[in-house]
Amino acid sequence: MEIVTARLTLRRPVPSDIDAIYELHHNPDACHHNPSDLLATRTDAKTVYTRWDDHWRRHGFGYWVVAGRDDAAATAGFCGLKFVRFRDREVLNLFYRLDPAVWGSGLGTEAATAVVSWAGERLPEWPILARVRPGNVASQRVASRAGLSRSEELDEPGEDGLDWMYTLRWDGRGQA
Repeated sequence: MEIVTARLTLRRPVPSDIDAIYELHHNPDACHHNPSDLLATRTDAKTVYTRWDDHWRRHGFGYWVVAGRDDAAATAGFCGLKFVRFRDREVLNLFYRLDPAVWGSGLGTEAATAVVSWAGERLPEWPILARVRPGNVASQRVASRAGLSRSEELDEPGEDGLDWMYTLRWDGRGQA
C-alpha cells in the first residue's frame, strides 16, 4: 500500500530499509527531542523494523517510509500510525521523523497530513494522538498543520520528559 502526495511517496517498509531506520535513528540530531529513540546498533534497527512489520501484518497499516517522488530510493524519513494504549484505550499514535537534511522543507507536514487524511478515509472512528516535546516547535507545527489540536488536559510524562498531546477526533472526556 502506498500513499502518493505532490512530492512524496509513502510505502510500507521492507527489510532493505533497516539501514535507513538505523541511519536516521542513530542520528542524535534526528532524535534530539526523543533521545530514548536513539539506536546504538543495526541489530536495534532490525528489532524496530520487526515491530513495525508486525504491526503492518496484524493491521494492514503502520509506519511508512517517506521518499521523494523523484527519487524513491532516497529515504527522507518515516511517518505513520500505530495502535497504542493511552489512558486505558486504544488510539492511533501519529509518528513522524525525518532526516534533518530535509527539515524546513515542509515534507514532514506533507507526510503527516497525507497519513491523517488516509486515516480519515479508512479509520474514521479512531482518535489520533501525537506526543510532542514542549521544546519541539517544528513538530508542534507539523501536528497542527496535519489537523490535530493541542489537548493540554492530556499532557503527561513520557520516556524523555513531558509529552504535549495533540489530538484529532477526541472529545473532552477522552472519548472518540
